[in-house]
Amino acid sequence: MASRIRARFWDPSGSRYGIPTYPWQMTPPHLRTLRELAAEGLRPGGQGPQAQVLWCARRPGSHSVRTAYLYDVRLALPRRSPSSRSRIASVKAVRTCPECLSEVSYVLPRDLGVCLDCAEEVAA
Repeated sequence: MASRIRARFWDPSGSRYGIPTYPWQMTPPHLRTLRELAAEGLRPGGQGPQAQVLWCARRPGSHSVRTAYLYDVRLALPRRSPSSRSRIASVKAVRTCPECLSEVSYVLPRDLGVCLDCAEEVAA
């Protein structure tokens, strides 16, 4: 039965599924999942999925097919490191009122969108 399932998901040309498809544990060595790329310190780098892995779920009573998309490690780029400058700028933007342009010591409430002083003036 396992060979039937593997044959069902074997489509390296992509003619049946529209994208190259492989059974579980039969992928080419240059293809990785998002988690595998992240574990290696990489990101897809703008490339879409290059292939997919299909397998049958082993849950009792479930006959669903699971999918994992694969990305080419040769086209992957290093992960971006968060810069402190952009983080400070985003926090500053969240703490600057768009109405009065004053910087407050708290994060602006999302439901109001303005500082508490401006919200009180509108409510009054």
